[in-house]
Amino acid sequence: YYEKYKIRRYGFHGTSHRYVAMKAAEFLGKPLESINLITCHLGNGSSITAIAGGKSMDTSMGFTPLEGVVMGTRSGSLDPAVLLYIMEKENLTPKQMSDLLNKKSGILGLSGISNDMREINDAADKGNHRAKLTLEVLVHSIRRYIGGYMVELGRVDAIVFTAGIGENDWVVREMCMANMENWGFVLDKEKNRTTRGTLTDISLSSSKGKILVVPTNEELMIALETQWVLEGKE
Repeated sequence: YYEKYKIRRYGFHGTSHRYVAMKAAEFLGKPLESINLITCHLGNGSSITAIAGGKSMDTSMGFTPLEGVVMGTRSGSLDPAVLLYIMEKENLTPKQMSDLLNKKSGILGLSGISNDMREINDAADKGNHRAKLTLEVLVHSIRRYIGGYMVELGRVDAIVFTAGIGENDWVVREMCMANMENWGFVLDKEKNRTTRGTLTDISLSSSKGKILVVPTNEELMIALETQWVLEGKE
């Protein structure tokens, strides 16, 4: 099927991961090819990438943007047998199953409220059980990839948060970085809670690895890559 239908891990958000990796290297004052990063593009669509020496070595999205962490309306990774089971029980067509997985699952499906994290945080603060559960499931899915990529990379210079949730949701960032001291990452909770959408180091000075918030700019990255192609640099 790999040869016949081009089934493979394509990955997504490449321009965003590349852009924030470049900006992180700049901020750290190191050549991109010398650093290892875990970049977390967290928004309505989310992907996490392990970057070794400036190049992607693994990413959470696969053949489609459905794989990986829990997203706004996408389920993220599931046991494939779940799909077959639901299709049989509900008598769903492949198109209906695709619609369920892509448009009615994830944060929206878990919470039963919204795919907007501002509304989920609000509801969780007011004691809504499903909203709290949604936050926990979302963070658990993110931390599984961060932990796995730490093992793959061996050395991680920085964990980078970007995109709508990554740049603006301090609650998700704080939950994602909880109890990471043994792995060398110590969050500055005060900085984390006051940072929104600006390039900021939100780790304590005692932290061996950096925790960064880096606003993405995919449009600029596309323009830069176009320029580099025209100049023969790509």
